[in-house]
Amino acid sequence: MRKLTLQALTALALLAPLAACHEPGPAERAGRSLDNAGTAIRDAVDPPGPAERAGRSIDRATR
Repeated sequence: MRKLTLQALTALALLAPLAACHEPGPAERAGRSLDNAGTAIRDAVDPPGPAERAGRSIDRATR
């Protein structure tokens, strides 16, 4: 009985993060905005090559 309870609790603990919110909150949106600003500044100083641009396009499409 103890082993079954432990297995059930373990399964529940592993599945709990899947129940997270799907909508990004204000802090996540602000963080993403800062990330985008940093990328824009970096690209202005050192423009990305064709492979990096393609990789970013794939990242945006699969996000």
